[in-house]
Amino acid sequence: MMDYIRRFDIQLDRECVYPGQFLGGHVILDNRENMKIRNIRATLRGKAHVEWKVMKSGERRTVKDDQYFLDDKIIVWGKDRTDESIPILPRGQHQFPFKFLLPDPANQPMACSFESRTGTIRYYVKVTIDIPYASPPQGIKYFTLVGPTIDCNEDKYMTPVIAQDIKVLCCLCCRKGPISLHCTLPRTAYCSGERLEFQAELNNQSNEAAQLRLQLYQYVEYFIDRGPLGVSKDVCHMVMQVFGSEVEPDSNWKSSLDSEPEKDKSKWIIPVVPPTLIGVCRLIQIYYVLKVCVVMKNSGEDLHMEFPLTIATKPARDKNTGIVPSISYEEAAEHVEGGMYISPEFQIGQVYDGTLGLSEGPDEVILYRPSYVKVGPDRQQQIASTSKGVNHSAHAHVNNNIIQEIPPFHRKA
Repeated sequence: MMDYIRRFDIQLDRECVYPGQFLGGHVILDNRENMKIRNIRATLRGKAHVEWKVMKSGERRTVKDDQYFLDDKIIVWGKDRTDESIPILPRGQHQFPFKFLLPDPANQPMACSFESRTGTIRYYVKVTIDIPYASPPQGIKYFTLVGPTIDCNEDKYMTPVIAQDIKVLCCLCCRKGPISLHCTLPRTAYCSGERLEFQAELNNQSNEAAQLRLQLYQYVEYFIDRGPLGVSKDVCHMVMQVFGSEVEPDSNWKSSLDSEPEKDKSKWIIPVVPPTLIGVCRLIQIYYVLKVCVVMKNSGEDLHMEFPLTIATKPARDKNTGIVPSISYEEAAEHVEGGMYISPEFQIGQVYDGTLGLSEGPDEVILYRPSYVKVGPDRQQQIASTSKGVNHSAHAHVNNNIIQEIPPFHRKA
């Protein structure tokens, strides 16, 4: 029967969808001859999966767990299996529309799409053609779900956080002058692509130079509910690092984003990372911490402070105009969890070897990578604006598209 099908494809109206929205699309089917088809079914599914190896009783075993967010089915053409009659699909090219309503985030918070070596959160539409007395052809189309809904404009995120500390350094019997640090974080939620707003005042009364250092860390925790206590795995990555100016002994230094030169403001921009994910998925938790410390030139680090930071999905309004900035969708940076790993099943033309910074050859095709909210234009628009007239088709990048047509080589969802 597959000889009669020239084309089988799934097209979605949008690649990035928010909870509470409709997910619509079409099933494209081009058949050479009239075919008996009981029905064409579309299944919407969202699933989190974690898996890794542990040592138990001297043996290396695999532990894994799953959590389902979505599982909905509709018939886009044909009849239910309870009906004994089998309709005939005439030859030609057909487009069958379908539409799913995603759950309201107020009633059911949804986790964001996520890809890592240890755990994944995937959303997809699977279409099955039920042909009597034959293996059913199946196709899968992955899409990005933008969640959970976190708005930077909420009062709890717009409240400034202030911290200060003072310390007197001692070296044996020699007492040095005090070092004091006063920090203010005007708000605690940011979207990727925004500039981190941070104010600091460093008073250095010691006898050596000091420098302020900011580091944003990503923490990802994986859980498996197995046994009385279960098992867990933690991963940490540095997202960004910013150094302030060197502060000489017996001097005072103040810093803020507004006081930075225009050429240095880019270092305060938060790279594209997955949003904060706490209390939504029982298998995967993602959170961020801003660590601030004073680095002494000779004796090392001192005066540590930490600020919890939330990566949101809705940006804050402009302080002057009140306008919400435009957003785009982009893959996560390759040095953070959620951006450094591409599953082998989504690659054509190379095999992933576990290294960072995948080299893209002329024959490489990436079938799917999740995207995340980013303030400002996306990477393709930036390339187009800075490199007009340059041909960037050296390699193909097909996002969010994986179709499996010929049984029995289809995967289990």
